[in-house]
Amino acid sequence: MPFAVSRRGFLAGTVALAALGAVPRMALAAGSRLTVASDSEPRQLNPAIAATNGVFFIASKVVEPLAEASYDAGGLRPLLATGWQGSEDGLSITFTLREGVKWHDGKPFTSADVAFSAMEVWKPLQNIGRGLFANLEAVETPDPLTAVFRFSKPTPEQLIANALPVVSSVLPKHIYEGTDIAQNPANGALVGTGPFVWGEYRAGQYYLLRRNADYWGGAPGVEELVYRVLPDRAAAAGSLEAGEVQLAAFSMVPLTDLERIAAVPGLKVVTKGYEALTYQLTVEINHRNDILKNLKVRQAIAHAIDKQFVLDAIFLGYAAKATGPVPANDPTFYTPDVTTYAFDPAKSAALLDEAGYPAGADGVRFRLTLLPAPYFSETTQFGDYLRQALARVGIEAKIVAHDSAGHQKAVYTDHAFDLAIAPTVFRADPAISTTILVRSGIPDGVPFSNQGGYANAELDALIDEGLVTLDPAQRIAIYHRFQQLVTADLPLINVVDWSFTSVVSDRVEHVATNPRWAVSNWSDIGLTA
Repeated sequence: MPFAVSRRGFLAGTVALAALGAVPRMALAAGSRLTVASDSEPRQLNPAIAATNGVFFIASKVVEPLAEASYDAGGLRPLLATGWQGSEDGLSITFTLREGVKWHDGKPFTSADVAFSAMEVWKPLQNIGRGLFANLEAVETPDPLTAVFRFSKPTPEQLIANALPVVSSVLPKHIYEGTDIAQNPANGALVGTGPFVWGEYRAGQYYLLRRNADYWGGAPGVEELVYRVLPDRAAAAGSLEAGEVQLAAFSMVPLTDLERIAAVPGLKVVTKGYEALTYQLTVEINHRNDILKNLKVRQAIAHAIDKQFVLDAIFLGYAAKATGPVPANDPTFYTPDVTTYAFDPAKSAALLDEAGYPAGADGVRFRLTLLPAPYFSETTQFGDYLRQALARVGIEAKIVAHDSAGHQKAVYTDHAFDLAIAPTVFRADPAISTTILVRSGIPDGVPFSNQGGYANAELDALIDEGLVTLDPAQRIAIYHRFQQLVTADLPLINVVDWSFTSVVSDRVEHVATNPRWAVSNWSDIGLTA
């Protein structure tokens, strides 16, 4: 069974069901408006800068990447690029672009837009592209439908291709050139090439997108997409049952309600469409703490965690026990040949004794601070569990709670933590957003990166080798070794891997058609009367 887990709203508060009445009412034919529940409300919607799922969920329908993930052989479906070819020396990749594509303002899409996006946005500004395109020197545009990426060091075509759905959202050069890109008004009123055009945004109420009748791939099957802002998941479930919302993605309906909601006539639970969006429940460790520098202490913490209990009690079975930094559902890079840590409190206690931390008269060996990320209910629930699990072996963990901004500052800028709990994301290739979790030398302030002061020269060298190794088989071997080193030395602890569920009306057509479906462009989506 594919695994999934419920999602917690990123914002506090609730929105009444009557909020739908705030959406502009038009004389639309039956089946022409698809209403989608949204539990987050991003104000910065530019996916070329903020390559995150919360942004993609809305913006991917307007702004398109060069390619999208696919269930077909090869794993990619061409979008704005119809093909790409890497040079033998790995120093260039040539993209052939789609002909006849227009921006929503009628201007033609060309290679100049790709070059501008790559050099002025992805490389200097994007959360993922800053690392991925560090060796990108120039993008040549010999004609309007050809873009040649030039690299200073060999760059694997496999890596760039795997990253295309996440990092390659293309922006219109004629709108952004000569402006403060990060502050451009178009970041909140998108102009793209996708199947839907920007409509409007009402804070706390909705985002409205309208059908692009001139879309290069053919007009989509619905006239409007409305994202209703519903941070309260109970409201999302009620809206589905009332027929006011036809789709709730990213597990907005809690796991405890799935059995009941699946029995509601006209609704169904879908677990497909998230295979390329695997989240990982991760314990981040601050190696600046002398206690946590001791490998035996880190091993003891790993042995104190009952992954099966976490899987059953917090995720209700809709997850998989993690073995390391690459999830088992990855078909390319995963290896089970790693060091594992069975739940064994007695062994945990013995390791702590060996490390020189015997229990005191009060049963406490030492004290730590524990910061659970506030983004999901599962991370906060796991924080409560971990505190109790550590207490069982004599470690007193004090939970320190922050809001989202406060948590990111405390962990990734101020390093004011001993242990933290993060929902990291695996994105098809370890070099995209996984190796950064353990690579040393990451600047302060980069979220979901190694801000725990961990440094391992052998691991760093292996990570760097993976970035310039061209042969796919050799890259796989490198990342197998990467998993072995991480699980042996425990710079962090991977607990479970999880994905999501969707609850959809039977009227919605073409659901879960690719492994990043919730954050893809929905060009073929339809809604029956």
